[in-house]
Amino acid sequence: MNCEMINADAWNVYGRHHIQRDTQLSDVERIRWGPSGTGPGDEILGDLRGRRVLDLGCGPARHAAHLVRDLGAVVDAVDSSPTQIQRARARYGDLPGLRLVVADAAKYLSTAVPYDLIYAVNAVPFMDPHRLLPTLAQALRPGGTLCFTVLHTNSHGHGPTTTLTPRPETLRLAGGGDLTVHMWVLTSQLWEDLLNQSGLRVERITVLDAPEEGNSASYRLFEVRRPATSP
Repeated sequence: MNCEMINADAWNVYGRHHIQRDTQLSDVERIRWGPSGTGPGDEILGDLRGRRVLDLGCGPARHAAHLVRDLGAVVDAVDSSPTQIQRARARYGDLPGLRLVVADAAKYLSTAVPYDLIYAVNAVPFMDPHRLLPTLAQALRPGGTLCFTVLHTNSHGHGPTTTLTPRPETLRLAGGGDLTVHMWVLTSQLWEDLLNQSGLRVERITVLDAPEEGNSASYRLFEVRRPATSP
């Protein structure tokens, strides 16, 4: 079973579902890292004016458009789902400074000119860490920053694992129905160990809990840096 292919197909179905529903999304004024917008905003990214930025797993690219429009960044927004990029192009295709790309994340990263900043909102757990993390390190310039969120505990209270084994999770569809995806839901220590093995250094991990009573969902926000020089 190729979990990454299953996930790519699911996100393509998800995007098509919203195209058919003509789902209208509002622009965002800050990055929404955690459930219901919990967590810090854009301030953890620093001054983005003129910086080369990659949004990994961008979906309809609302965050990417915000960084270009409001913060002066130059952003490449990448997603493996053609229908998600179709949604993004319909809304932001003419926005100067934003480039929208359909591509497999690891393949794209392995040939990309290094970025000042790479960020991913809830996209990293859908990809095999052994395939993704080394290419993330490669695609960051020395001294560059990586910020990403991962699922830690799902809404039913099912917490992370200490082994590199993906597990099924449910992706809800607006209006009813759901899709099965496979996610690497790992402990923070295991994520940190994997990042270290790829040559990256974790600077901060922030807990992002769902604010709703009875919702056990919890995420972790990682702020990571590629060292400016080799040890």
